[in-house]
Amino acid sequence: MTVQNETAQSGVVLTDSAAAKAKALLDQEGRDDMALRIEVQPGGCAGLRYQLYFDDRTLDGDIITEFGGVKLAVDRMSAPYMKGAKIDFVDSIEKQGFTIDNPNATGSCACGDSFN
Repeated sequence: MTVQNETAQSGVVLTDSAAAKAKALLDQEGRDDMALRIEVQPGGCAGLRYQLYFDDRTLDGDIITEFGGVKLAVDRMSAPYMKGAKIDFVDSIEKQGFTIDNPNATGSCACGDSFN
């Protein structure tokens, strides 16, 4: 496993606020052995959906990039769908959570849970 620093070989960028939130969640659990994993899986009404979760596994072909002390893992099957994507964390009165801005998504469903 090769860890890239702040230069996403996968093309995915984790913003400073997303990295800080992920690190805070990991620190709260006392876990420094996990990475934030982004996957693209079949499903949802538009055809593909994102899965964003903490993972202690390293899969063959993973592209690992470190942002602000947090490892971001992208599996080799998801990487082409995620190239150029930006993962952010929004904390406003209207919305709180991780967001994914993906230039590869040509459309999405009304609920925003899946894309194509």
